[in-house]
Amino acid sequence: MVIPVHDVNPVRRTPYVTYALIAANVVVFLFTPGLAGSVAGQSDLSQFCHLQAFLDHYAAVPRELIHGQLPRLVPTGAVGVGPHGPGCVVAPPGYDKSPPVSVFTAMFLHGSWLHLLGNMLFLLIFGNNIEDRLGHIRFALFYVACGYAAGYGYAYLNAGSSDPLIGASGAIAGVLGAYLVLYPRVRVWILVPFLLFLPLRLPAWIVLGFWFVLQAVYSSGNGVSSAGTVAYAAHVVGFIVGMILALPLRQGTPQPPEPRGLLWGRQARHTW
Repeated sequence: MVIPVHDVNPVRRTPYVTYALIAANVVVFLFTPGLAGSVAGQSDLSQFCHLQAFLDHYAAVPRELIHGQLPRLVPTGAVGVGPHGPGCVVAPPGYDKSPPVSVFTAMFLHGSWLHLLGNMLFLLIFGNNIEDRLGHIRFALFYVACGYAAGYGYAYLNAGSSDPLIGASGAIAGVLGAYLVLYPRVRVWILVPFLLFLPLRLPAWIVLGFWFVLQAVYSSGNGVSSAGTVAYAAHVVGFIVGMILALPLRQGTPQPPEPRGLLWGRQARHTW
């Protein structure tokens, strides 16, 4: 696992859409029912039930996307006591849910502060250059398109699942795929957790290529005990779609000048 902190790739215009996306994700997270206590390290059954009710309404669910099978009973957010003890009260949904729209709303939902901060860090570092290359409107459409492709791609691979799919990871993976195509040689400062944190400056094709390989390995079930709650397949789909959409722009994309004097994070020695 590597942590990107900066890329040596200046922009020509202010990335308003990138900033707006980050702000929207943070605001939605802060106002998501049931997550306020988790930020402070607290959690109880009431918060859990409120969160489950919110996710059932606004998260994308593969079975709903592929088969259109909406649940007959959903959590209401209330806590009750049943034969097996306290639990979340369920009832017929009091709302109409559109599965295609839920793919969009799910892009702004996150399950924890770590999930949110990790996604926003990648979006901040790599999104500004893709927005600079595409322009504000085209970048917004590109971001949403990658998010939809990732959401439906994951749903087709897990058509029978009723687990909610949330997070901006699929859309951001598309941004990373586009970055790899358009700026493969740009240097990226990263922190590698080795003893403490080892700073390195590596080409983007190494950083993002390594990230993609890890997602592909994990999505196959290798390298981890189970797929867990991370939708690695959505990352893979979003990344590939982002690469494909960026390919026509590759020839006309100017590359930033190669930085001098530094190589792999250290002072380079000039030899003959």
